Formats: sequence, structure tokens, C-alpha cells
Amino acid sequence: MKNDAVDTHPVEDHRPWGFFEVLSDGEDHKVKRITVYAGKRLSYQRHSRRSEHWHVVAGEAVVTIDRRDIRLGPGESVDIGTGEAHRIANPGTENVVFIEVQRGDYFGEDDIERLEDDFGRT
Repeated sequence: MKNDAVDTHPVEDHRPWGFFEVLSDGEDHKVKRITVYAGKRLSYQRHSRRSEHWHVVAGEAVVTIDRRDIRLGPGESVDIGTGEAHRIANPGTENVVFIEVQRGDYFGEDDIERLEDDFGRT
């Protein structure tokens, strides 16, 4: 029996900082497995229509929420409220892998307001 909630062949979406795979995309949530390459970081951003929960699976990360840095390792998590400015950085030499659970009423990539970006994206 096929389980529609789980895509057994997720597609990797590559970015300059790493890549992500969408594991679940529902009406009230989205789940991604995100890999951040060594020495890279995501844009400093916020969302107006969703909150996020990040759970680190591998590597050592520095998460910034509203200019406050939090160090996280495997098994540690953080919650990011709707509208909070945030980013994750990988200061190490190995990839950081984390699971992102989004909750809200819209999960499109166009609900990203980039405040800072290492790659010149707006």
C-alpha cells in the first residue's frame, strides 16, 4: 500500500550553501531535510506566514535568531517564531544536516524576506 504522506524519492533542490529535500508537504505543514556545506550559511531571513522547528541531525551549527547566536549539535533543536529573523551557519569542516518542520498557512519559497545574503540574493 502506498503512503501518500512520504515521497520515497525526494528531489534535491541545490543552493549555493548546500541543498534540501522536501520529505512531506501537507496543507498545514512542510518538512525538509537540509544540508549546509562546511563554511556556508543560509541567508538571514524571516517569514510572515510560517514558523519553523529545526532539529540538528549531524554536524555543529550556529543558529542566529534575532541577532542572538545559539550553538547546536546532533539531537538539539530550536524553535523559530513567525516573523523572527533567523539563519543557520556551519562553522565546521563537515556538513550540517537538520530537519526543518514548517507550520503555518503558506510554505512557498517566496515567503522569504532576505535581510542579509552571502550570495547576493534578494
